[in-house]
Amino acid sequence: VQLQASGGGLVQAGGSLRLSCAASGSIFTINFVVWYRQAPGKQRELVATITDDGRTVYVDSVKGRFTISRDDAKNTVYLQMNSLKPEDTAVYYCNADIRTRSQPLRLLNFWGQGTLVTVSS
Repeated sequence: VQLQASGGGLVQAGGSLRLSCAASGSIFTINFVVWYRQAPGKQRELVATITDDGRTVYVDSVKGRFTISRDDAKNTVYLQMNSLKPEDTAVYYCNADIRTRSQPLRLLNFWGQGTLVTVSS
């Protein structure tokens, strides 16, 4: 099983980007998914989470601007980012708890490789 994060890029302040976290391989279910980010010189920060039944949580700094969602048919979780600010500049990572077809009773944790978001002022 692999997680592939994509969708990052360079955008002007006020713009939008949509990040994708796609899981591939022998997947049974995708449970809890988290988007993190790490800005240069700073610690990794939790941005948003989504449970397998769609409940979401956001860090205060992105509430009202970011939306996390999931498409289980595509094994993909999205992070829609609107009204971007320069302080949103960071490498964004996804992390997921996944049950595989070979081990359906175990929750295994996976990280995506990160995608860079740069917001210019």
